[in-house]
Amino acid sequence: MRAVLDTPVGRLSVTETDAGLAAVGWTAKPTTPPADSPAVAQLREYFRGERHRFDLDIDWTHTTGLQQEILKTLYSTVDYGASVTYGELAARSGTGVPARGIGSIMGANPIPIVVPCHRVVAHDGLGGYSGGTGRDRLEVKRWLLTMEGALPPTLDWSPDGIQ
Repeated sequence: MRAVLDTPVGRLSVTETDAGLAAVGWTAKPTTPPADSPAVAQLREYFRGERHRFDLDIDWTHTTGLQQEILKTLYSTVDYGASVTYGELAARSGTGVPARGIGSIMGANPIPIVVPCHRVVAHDGLGGYSGGTGRDRLEVKRWLLTMEGALPPTLDWSPDGIQ
């Protein structure tokens, strides 16, 4: 099942299989009425500020062993409103992957927002972010972290969307 959902950070394509949520990505496709599914409902609640933890089955088939291990560590240990550095996530995962490798894995995350790669930051700033289309990708990351309370709002921040 695939649905398209408009959010404050852009239009998201949500793909679910029988095993669970398989992909979330930005798309320019027109909005279609989103299917009634747990993932779509929980994403709506998240963007309304009503959901701080996703309770979904995840279909990890689009990830490799090491990538999956690190993404599962992120999903299960970095809560709403918190952040972790690439190096801290590397240490938490116990995989021996260096911080730079963690950055590459975050950039290839097939389920952003739900598997919250936006919560992984550089030791000296935001770091990168692969999410979004037609917008400054770091602004999407900044917006998500601000909405969650991990960053203080800036003067141009708006709860209704990216300014």
